[in-house]
Amino acid sequence: MNGLSCSINTLKGFYEISGVEVGQHFYWKIGGFQVHGQVLITSWVVIAILLGSVTIGVRNPQTIPTGGQNFFEYVLEFIRDVSKTQIGEEYGPWVPFIGTMFLFIFVSNWSGALLPWKIIQLPHGELAAPTNDINTTVALALLTSVAYFYAGLSKKGLAYFGKYIQPTPILLPINILEDFTKPLSLSFRLFGNILADELVVVVLVSLVPLVVPIPVMFLGLFTSGIQALIFATLAAAYIGESMEGHH
Repeated sequence: MNGLSCSINTLKGFYEISGVEVGQHFYWKIGGFQVHGQVLITSWVVIAILLGSVTIGVRNPQTIPTGGQNFFEYVLEFIRDVSKTQIGEEYGPWVPFIGTMFLFIFVSNWSGALLPWKIIQLPHGELAAPTNDINTTVALALLTSVAYFYAGLSKKGLAYFGKYIQPTPILLPINILEDFTKPLSLSFRLFGNILADELVVVVLVSLVPLVVPIPVMFLGLFTSGIQALIFATLAAAYIGESMEGHH
């Protein structure tokens, strides 16, 4: 009962997280729902950048890759290596999912540092990286949770739930709670790092407009890439764990 109570409290926590606000927001009314309009705008921009880059880079595929095709084949090989390392020999079907997560987060993080979002004026709030919003990171984390549940159930069927009583049934509440803390840690890690990075740059630019913020911005680009890699690696690791069993 204690485990069930903790799980319910964690779910309530996720609902409360969706209402977290940092600064002002530009809202849209879609049906009976209120959504963050600026997050949708910047997410569409990121998706357009990804689709446009891929279309231009591989529009004329060559047997011996050059230029953009060579770059995207390198990126694909990198994502395949990450997936294979974490998932194992059955990594193939999960490369698109892990790749989508990595590329979306990577471009989203970099867009916050490289794109001049601030020059676009909104009635309320301002544009920023999609991953600068807790709703985006929670959505990505929940997609990861759905993915590793699907991976485990599709391979093991109902026997997948046997992992909750391993290595001993006494750990049942903790093992159940783990499935709620995984997306919680994924979402807050990504959100906190990106938000902190953008806030540091804004403060430094306001205090020392020249020279000093530049190294911090380069460091932010590096850490943003690392955060995308961490998220994708952990997502692949969770999928691999659900397919192999309890570790």
